[in-house]
Amino acid sequence: MARGKYQEWLNDEGLLKLQGWARDGLTDEQIAHNIGIRRETLYDWENKYSNISNALKKGKEVVDREVENSLFKRATGYVTVDHQYKVVDLDDDVLWARRNKAKNEYKLKHPEATDEEIKEYAYDHVPTRERIELGQNERTVPPDTTAAIFWLKNRKPNEWRDRKETQLSGSLDTNTRPLEQIDDKKLSELERKLTGDEGT
Repeated sequence: MARGKYQEWLNDEGLLKLQGWARDGLTDEQIAHNIGIRRETLYDWENKYSNISNALKKGKEVVDREVENSLFKRATGYVTVDHQYKVVDLDDDVLWARRNKAKNEYKLKHPEATDEEIKEYAYDHVPTRERIELGQNERTVPPDTTAAIFWLKNRKPNEWRDRKETQLSGSLDTNTRPLEQIDDKKLSELERKLTGDEGT
């Protein structure tokens, strides 16, 4: 009996892949494509296998939370720190000391290595330049009005929606009929009354 394709996605590695794809923002259709199945099949798997459903939900939840946090920060403003760096050449003494340290560490891990291999390792794995931090600059990013409005419209729709709905109360005259039921003659009479041309 052939093993079902879904089984390879129930192990830890498969579930981790599914969760990662969901966290990366892939849609269900894109995830199904990556697996090599139709989107409907993926939905069936989610309904049948809670492990698959949970992995996808967990991945999507992480991304949703990150976006929510970013939107909240944009809506309320935040402080960020900019770092300024410069790449500089290492001093000869510093470079010599780091290469000797690398040689000693490599020699301890590989006692059978030749002197040439040890030297080559040190030259290959110790960079001659490094990035140093020159300073930091704290910067305040002010609240973004658009993000704040979006947040409020979704979190407090009754207070922040664009259009307010007004409910009318009172009784209707029972002799009135809907407009669709008024014939052309009655409609003309009604229009004359409203415009004040009753005498014509």
